[in-house]
Amino acid sequence: MSSIFKPAATRAVGCQAGILVIEDDLGVGTEVQAVLEDGGFAVEWVKTGADGLRRAIDGDFKTIVLDRMLPDVDGLSVLSTLRNIGKRTPVLILSALSAVDERVRGLRAGGDDYLTKPFDGLELTARLNAILRRRAPSSRDTVLRVGDLALDTDKRVAERAAQTIELTAREYALLEYLMRQAGQVVTRAMLFESAWNYHFDARTNVIDMHIGQLRRRISLNGTLSSMIHTVRNIGYILDAHD
Repeated sequence: MSSIFKPAATRAVGCQAGILVIEDDLGVGTEVQAVLEDGGFAVEWVKTGADGLRRAIDGDFKTIVLDRMLPDVDGLSVLSTLRNIGKRTPVLILSALSAVDERVRGLRAGGDDYLTKPFDGLELTARLNAILRRRAPSSRDTVLRVGDLALDTDKRVAERAAQTIELTAREYALLEYLMRQAGQVVTRAMLFESAWNYHFDARTNVIDMHIGQLRRRISLNGTLSSMIHTVRNIGYILDAHD
């Protein structure tokens, strides 16, 4: 059974977005439902793959939280069926299987994200919010703005205080992700996967090194606020206010 920390509420994108949870473990399902409802989501929870598949087809959900190993129908079979019939509802896979090849299988089957058990409730909520932002029409604006920081995603140019900020490819990827999730806490794993596209190793400090360099660049070498704030033991948040 997963042990999920129940954080202070983080409001969902479009409050009361409908989430279908397909999870057979009563303890995990109860905690997931409580965490998501605290985060502003409207949750429907079903406990079998068959019921989940039926509700996913018939219902109008913003996203689906899908357990990888269900007792009746395997989670990847549920996912593959949905994709094969043209159902494009975003799916976040929950799994105790943390190997890279399992994560790749889940994503190749049509999953939009993959979170291994045990996990933190804050990260689950943050990942669902990120999925919803990616699907929101406004999430593809070509110019992102947070305070006086602007990022032109067509030209791949960042500016602040009328000065162009030179960025490496990794720094650009990190900054774009942070700006799209502005005001929300994002974990190191989420940042790593957005810029490197493979599984995060908690033993590495590569994210902290790149964030440190990105802070220096967007603060124009310390002449302005860094805007990127550390959330202890979790990750970072980009905010125009100190």
